[in-house]
Amino acid sequence: MTVHDCAKAAENYCCIAPDVKLGQGVKLAKFINLYGCEIGDETKIGAFVEVQKNAAIGKRCKVSSHTFICEGVTIEDNVFVGHGVVFINDSYPRATAADGQLQTEADWKVERTLVKRGASIGSGCTILPNLTIGENAIVGAGSVVTRDVPPNTIVFGNPARIHRNIDQPTEVTQ
Repeated sequence: MTVHDCAKAAENYCCIAPDVKLGQGVKLAKFINLYGCEIGDETKIGAFVEVQKNAAIGKRCKVSSHTFICEGVTIEDNVFVGHGVVFINDSYPRATAADGQLQTEADWKVERTLVKRGASIGSGCTILPNLTIGENAIVGAGSVVTRDVPPNTIVFGNPARIHRNIDQPTEVTQ
């Protein structure tokens, strides 16, 4: 996307800072906020999504509407992120420092999250910091992920727990 394209996008109710790195063929919905981030080729970003500085999204990903991707999140290629997913980058958030003043970036350290290639995160999930969602893993809708998710597993719940491996047959209940 060129600077001209970004300016044109801004006319369509998008806020795309000049420091954003957009790959080829990226598709952006209206009403988005991107700054200081990197988005790979052919990725699609839905409406009402915010991607903060120092976050990275790989190639051919789909990020659905109303999702928040904060600083410190890395999403590899071919990842699906459902509607209303929230990533967190601070285990112990506070508004003020010990002296009572509002916190600044100097008062806390960004905690990282990694979503590996081919993973899928269902709508309404909350992803806590300091963890990895493994390659091709599936996180069920509404889950709260509090620990690493192994590759090729299906997890869901609050907290998210392993249900089965992807290659296991599904259970049929009547």
